[in-house]
Amino acid sequence: MSVFPFLKKKEAPAAGTPVNPEVEAFLKGYSIEVMPRTAEKVEDFRDLLPGGTRVYIAHIEGTPIDDMVATAKRIKGEGFDVMPHFPARIIKDQATLADWIARYQGEAGVEQALLLAGGVAKPHGDFHCSMQLLETGEFGKAGFKRLHVAGHPEGNKDIDPDGSDKNVMDALRWKQTFNETSDAEMALATQFCFEAKPVIAWADRLRAEGIDLPIHIGVAGPAKLQTLIKFAIACGVGPSLKVLQKRAMDVSKLLLPYEPNEFIGELAAHAAKTPDFNITQVHFFPLGGIKTNANWAIENGGASAVPAAKA
Repeated sequence: MSVFPFLKKKEAPAAGTPVNPEVEAFLKGYSIEVMPRTAEKVEDFRDLLPGGTRVYIAHIEGTPIDDMVATAKRIKGEGFDVMPHFPARIIKDQATLADWIARYQGEAGVEQALLLAGGVAKPHGDFHCSMQLLETGEFGKAGFKRLHVAGHPEGNKDIDPDGSDKNVMDALRWKQTFNETSDAEMALATQFCFEAKPVIAWADRLRAEGIDLPIHIGVAGPAKLQTLIKFAIACGVGPSLKVLQKRAMDVSKLLLPYEPNEFIGELAAHAAKTPDFNITQVHFFPLGGIKTNANWAIENGGASAVPAAKA
C-alpha cells in the first residue's frame, strides 16, 4: 500500500470511459492562466482549450507591456477571451494604467481584467492595491465588461501581517459594494488551494456575510510535488504548504505527479447537491505546464473540455 496514495500514478483511461458527470459540470467554463513565455511554448491553443475559454495572462514584474499585449492579441486571435493581470504595485500612475488599458483594448480587443495588488513589496508608483485601480474609473471609461479581483481562502499575510483576515474581509466588503454600483460583471479569482473542506467553509462564510461575488476557485494543475511546494512557498500559500509537507516528508524521492482529482471531485460533489454554492467556476494554475493541465481537463472534463479544434 502506498504511503502517499494521492500521488499514485493514474492509469490512462480506456477509450470511451465515462467521466464523472459532477466533475464534468463543475469544469464547464473553466479558465486557465499563462504568461508570455509559457504561451510561446503552445503552438495553437485551439488544440488544447475549449473555444471561448477565458485565458488569464499573468503580468510578472519586469515583463514588458509590449510582450503582454502581443500575447493577448495572439490568444484573442485564436478565439479565446483574454483577461490580463493589472498588478497595482507595478503600475506607475493613472496615465500608465490608462495607456495599458487603451493598448490592450485597441490592439488586442481586450474587455476583461484581473485587478490585484501584485507580488512586489514596494510599489513602483501611486498604487498599492486593486481598490485604488478601481477608484480611478479607467476601466469603466473604457467599457470593460468583466473585472475580477483576488480572493484569499487561506488569508494573506501581506494584507494581514498578524495572521487574521480582518483587512482581507474589509477589502472584500468594499469590492462587494463596488460591484453593486458597477456595470461590469465581477468575480473573485482565488489563489490555488488543495483542501476542499476549508474552501467550502470559506465560501459559505462569505455568503453568510453578504458577499455574493461569484468565486472562481484556484486549482493547481498536475505537477511534481516539488514544483507545487516551490510555488506554494513563493505565493505564501501557508496552510496548503503544510498539507503538502505533511503528505510528503521526503520530497526528493517523490517523482510522481500530483493531480487535482480529489480536490475537484469533492468540490464538484458539493456543488451538485448545493444549488446556491457560490464557487461557480474553476481557474487553473498550470504549474506543471499548459499542455499537461489541458490534457488532464480533457481526460476528466468530458464535454466541458473538448478542444476548439475538435469541437
